[in-house]
Amino acid sequence: MSAFHTHGRGHLDGPVVIFGTGLLGASIGLGLRGRGVPVFLSDPSPTNQAVAVDIGAGRPISELAAELDGGPQLVVVAAPPDVTADVVEHALGEYPGAVVVDIASVKAGIQADLRRRGVDMSRYVGTHPMAGREKSGPVAARGELFTSMPWVLCPSEESSADALQTARSLAGDLGAIVTQFNAEEHDEAVALVSHLPQVMSSLLASRLQGTPLHALSLAGNGLRDTTRIAASDPTLWVQILGGNAGKIVEILYGVREDLNRLIGTLEDPLAPGARLDLAQLMSEGNAGQARVPGKHGGPPQAYSWLTVLVDDKPGQIARLLTEIGEIGVNVEDLRLDHSSGQNVGMVELSVLPNKHDLLIEALSDRGWRVLQ
Repeated sequence: MSAFHTHGRGHLDGPVVIFGTGLLGASIGLGLRGRGVPVFLSDPSPTNQAVAVDIGAGRPISELAAELDGGPQLVVVAAPPDVTADVVEHALGEYPGAVVVDIASVKAGIQADLRRRGVDMSRYVGTHPMAGREKSGPVAARGELFTSMPWVLCPSEESSADALQTARSLAGDLGAIVTQFNAEEHDEAVALVSHLPQVMSSLLASRLQGTPLHALSLAGNGLRDTTRIAASDPTLWVQILGGNAGKIVEILYGVREDLNRLIGTLEDPLAPGARLDLAQLMSEGNAGQARVPGKHGGPPQAYSWLTVLVDDKPGQIARLLTEIGEIGVNVEDLRLDHSSGQNVGMVELSVLPNKHDLLIEALSDRGWRVLQ
C-alpha cells in the first residue's frame, strides 16, 4: 500500500489556468484567488465561464496571453470524466512548460488513455479532491470547499518530482489533506467509499417514486440521511460509474450475495437459525460502521446522544448552542429533525460519554426539554 498523508509543502505562485468552471473548478479558482494566486478560466459554456468570472474565481482565458510572456505554472483540468483525457492532452500541448493535473473521480482509465496517446506524462499528475456538494455549477462554488478534505494524488511512474510537488502544493494551498495512492488503489477505494454509497442511495430513493405522500410523512432522519446523495447529478454519475465499472461491479457481486442471503432468510423468518442469521447480518453492519473514521479523520469513537426539544421559531438553536458552550461541553455532531404535526424541532446532539449526564442536568436546569 503506497498511501500516505501530508500537508502540502511549498506554495503556488501561479498563474494557474483552470479548464472547467463547474462546482470544483470554480471552487479551486476562488480558493487560489483568496491566496493571491492569479487564475485564468476556460469553459466550453460561455455562461458558466462568465458566472465563474463574476463570482471572482478568476479572469477569462482570453486575457492570459496579454498578461504573461510565458505560460502558466499549472493547468487544472476540471472537465467531465469522459473528456478529461482530451483536455489534458490539449493542455500539455498548449502549455509545454506547465504541470497539468486533472481532478476527475476515476484515475486508472484516464492514465492509461494518456499513456496510449504518447503525451508527456512527466508533466502530468492525476488527482482527485474528495469534496463536493449536491448542488452543481459555479453558483454553488465555495473557496473553502476543500478545507480539511482528502485530496488524492495519483502520479504515474513517469510523473516528475517537480510535477508531483506542484500538485501537492495545489491541494495544500486549498487547505486539503494530501493522500497518495496509485491509480488502481484509488479506483478500488473510491468504488467502495464513494461510488457504492451513491448507487445504494439512488436505488433506495428510486423505491419512493410511487409511495403515497401520507406514507412519506412518516419519514425521519434515517431515510433523509440514506437518500441525501440520491439528489446528485445523474449525467456526472453516468460517467463516473461507467469509468469505474469494473471495480464497482465486483463490490456489487458481494452486495447481491448479501441481499440473496437476507431475502432467503426473510422468506421463512421462523425457520431454525433464521433469527441468528438476521442478527449476524446486522452485527456485520455494526462492525463495518465502527471502522469508519471518526471526527477529523481520527479513529472511531463512541459518542452519547441526547435530544433537545426546541420551539420552531428563529433563534432557538443558536441560543441552545450558546448555552451548551457556556456549560463547557463540546458538541461532536448535530442533527435536526421536526416533530410531525407539532410546531417543535428536535436537536439531536452527540457528546463525549463522560459529558452526557452533565449536559442533560445542566440543560434541564436551564429550562430545556431534554430526551435521552
